[in-house]
Parts: sequence; structure tokens; C-alpha cells
Amino acid sequence: MEIAFVLTLLAVAVALFATEALPVDIVTWLMLIILIAGGILTPAEAFAGFSSDIIIILASVFVISAGLRDSGIVDRFGERLQRLGGDDPNRFLAILMAAVAGFSAFMNNTTVTALTVAPVIGAARSRGLSPSRFLMPLAFASILGGTCTLIGTSTNVAVSGYLVQAGLEPIGFFEFTGIGLVIVATGIAYMVLVGQRLLPKVPGIADLAEDYSLRKYLSEIEILENSPMVGQSLRESDLSVLDFRVLQILRGEVTLTPRPYRRLLAGDVLLVSGPVASLVKVREIEGIEIRADAHLSEDAIRSRDQEILEILVTPESRLRNARIAELDLPARFGISVLAVNRHGQRLVEKIKSVRLQTGDILLVQGSREQTTALRDRPDIAVLGGIAATTHPVRRGLIVFGLLMAAVAASSLQVVPLSLAILSAAVAVVLIRAIPPSRAYDVIEWRLLVLIAGMTAFGTAMEKTGAADLLAGGIVSALAPMGVGWVLAGFVILTVLLTQPMSNAAAALVVLPVAIG
Repeated sequence: MEIAFVLTLLAVAVALFATEALPVDIVTWLMLIILIAGGILTPAEAFAGFSSDIIIILASVFVISAGLRDSGIVDRFGERLQRLGGDDPNRFLAILMAAVAGFSAFMNNTTVTALTVAPVIGAARSRGLSPSRFLMPLAFASILGGTCTLIGTSTNVAVSGYLVQAGLEPIGFFEFTGIGLVIVATGIAYMVLVGQRLLPKVPGIADLAEDYSLRKYLSEIEILENSPMVGQSLRESDLSVLDFRVLQILRGEVTLTPRPYRRLLAGDVLLVSGPVASLVKVREIEGIEIRADAHLSEDAIRSRDQEILEILVTPESRLRNARIAELDLPARFGISVLAVNRHGQRLVEKIKSVRLQTGDILLVQGSREQTTALRDRPDIAVLGGIAATTHPVRRGLIVFGLLMAAVAASSLQVVPLSLAILSAAVAVVLIRAIPPSRAYDVIEWRLLVLIAGMTAFGTAMEKTGAADLLAGGIVSALAPMGVGWVLAGFVILTVLLTQPMSNAAAALVVLPVAIG
């Protein structure tokens, strides 16, 4: 009965992970509560994963990655990449994948991917190539690079921590670097020789990403009392010069059709579609104001401290399925929405009323302090900034040096990995590579809860005999064909589980079975 109870709970958890009916951390908490209430685990056993040193290691890696990001080292990498790549697309692709894999061996791979998307798009444009040719290989390279070191991906750290709990030796920092490098080299060779030919051929230089200056956005423009456009017709107004397309005119409670000879009045709100460059110019024109979800003061609009960012609504984003007015972004994040882009669809409603969907892109404005904090939120994907930012690169070199010192100290077994990485993370905060107030904000707490909870679930599978039952089934079916087939069975099981679950969760489900 206990085995059936645990396996049924696993099936329910997988279904919830797949459907995203509830956030992954809530599913994990509920699973722990049920295991305790059902008498499968004691509270000490259920919460043991939260006291594991893997939680400290992962939290520290997030802090160090944030310090490297804020230092601008990856931005400099993009500049060097363009020079080293030359005009040969294959050479550029190979160098790109090798460099991204190298970064990903020591940083969170999602962070590395997010930081390198903008430089790669720029490099592709400068060569007259579609960014789609490089973005998928970029994503693969960041994943493959994580196989080279213990901290390359959270899954490696989680598995190593579980091995210690199971009474086995932990994984060494560079223990699988050799096979990891083979995997990276094979992946690069495949993408250069074969893989890129299987990618869709997107016509045009930047049709996939539509570059920041070309992407069409929906926005609202209000005509103020002192505007020279008052009394002008749409045809003769400045908006036509700025490459805007007026979709609707909102005059009080009345919606008017935007006819070419319709006269504009003070207080009119125009629903327009136009490129970012035009929206930036509108901010400088007297008598016209971009209406966001919160009005910006004139000082804020013209302040050099203000930055404009593009934010992508991802499947995991908390912004998804919510109306902009309901999100209250000015109060929550200190940013205001200037415009919305929905690729391939025409939006004809007020900005505040738009219900966000996966793939929507928001053009937002806020202070540099707020936008910098926004980049490190795990539930928000920042595509790039419109305004340039300055980074203390010298401080970034110090952060990189701290990381390398921690790696050397742990690999030489001078100090445990958890102590070395935690010391580096604390030093990153002490040298002000990131503000102390943001040190906790950059940590992806949901992932830590997931890993700690799934570690407890692995304990439940072992304790009830569910792990031995599954292992016995796999071994009895495949052992007659050899040990390699048994390994292949576990590989296939893990691959299947990583479709609806996170890779760390899938590994922690299969690991006790494989040990058994």
C-alpha cells in the first residue's frame, strides 16, 4: 500500500508539473505535506533536504552569476565574439558555442543564455544572417557546457548531494570534465556540420527577432493641451512622419475610427503601432506623452538614470494570463509599461486591458537600479536594453578571480565545495559587485525548494521499497541483454521524465531507482 501510495503521488506530481496547474514549488510543498501526513516520512526526513549543503552551493552560484552579469563581462564577450568570428558563419557558430559552453561550466546556464541572446542577434545582423541560425545552437551549448563541472548545472549538484545522503562518495568538481568536453565537442561538430541545416530558414536579416529598433509595438499616446498636433489631421500630424500607424482614437468614452482627415483634440488618446525608435522620439516631443500603466513625470522621462528594456513573457512567468492593469508593475517592480508586442497578431485594446500571453514582449521603463534587479528575477526574461549601460568590468574580473579561487580550493580538497563557493559569494557582496539588498533577490528560490523536496521524495521511494520495485522491473527486463542495456533503460526513463518535469526533479526521481 505504501508503494502504491508513493507511486500514485509521483504520477500526480508529474501531471501537475506537466500541466503547470500549480507552481512547481507549491506542488513540492504539497507533496511533502502529504508524505508526512500519510506517515511515509517523519518531518525530519521530509525537511532534511533543506539543510543539505547543495542548497548553499546553488544559492551561492546564483549570487556569483549575478556578480558576473552585472560586471559586463558577458557584454565584453559579445564584442570579442564578433571580432573573432570573422565573416565565416561556421567559424562564428563554432566559437560561439565553445565560448557559451565555457561560461556555462561555471555559471547558471539559463543566465548565460539570457545574457548572450542580444550580442548574438547583433552579431548575426552585422553578417546579414538570420539570428534563428544561431539561437538554438546557443541554447544547446549552454546546456552541454553544464556537463563539464559539478556546478555547471543544478542537476549535477543535486545528484552529488543525494549520493552523499545515500552513503556514497560525492561527485568531484572536475570528475566528469573529460566526458563533458567530449559531449561539448560532439555537440559543436554536429551543429556546425548537420544541425544548423535542420533549423528553419527564416527569410530576411532579423525576421525572427525583428531587432529592437524594428519590432512593432502597440502603445498609447496622449495629446496634451500644449501639443502642436491639436487641430491637425492625422494625415498632416507628426505621427505619420514617425512611422506610426494609428489603430484607434479614444476620445473620452468614445472610440473613433482613425480616418486620415480626422482632427485631433487635446485629451485624445491614440492607440498606435510603431517601432521602438519612434517611441523613444515621442518621449522627447513636447505636448505628447506615452501613456503607460502609470504616468511618468517629466523629470523621470528625461533622467539619464532611466533605462528601457524589452521583457519576454515566458511559459513560467508570473506575468502570463494576467492583465497589465492587474499586475501593478510600478508598485511591484518600479517599472512602467510603455508598449506591448504580440508577434503576428494585431492588438486593438487599451494597454491596461491587454491580457498577456506566452511570447508577448513588453517595452518597459524604470530606473537603472530597478531594471538591474529585474534582469536577475528567475520569472522574468529580459531580452535586452534600449539604453546602453556602463559596467565596472575591473570588478567583474575580481568576481571571476574569486570564482576560480573557490574552484581551485575545492578541487584540491583544501576546503569543502560548499564552504569555498559560499565564501566566494559572500566576497562578491562585500566588494559590492551586487548590492547586499539584492543578494537574496537573485537566488532562484523555487528551484531550491524543488530540489530539496524531490530529495525527500527520493527518500520516500527508498523507504517504502518503491525504488527497489522499479529497479527490479528494469533490471529483470533488460539485464539478460547486458549492463549497457540496463543503463540505457535508466537513460530513457530519465529522458522521458524530463519532458514534463525539470531535469533536477527527474534526476532525483530516477537516482534512488538506479542506485537500487
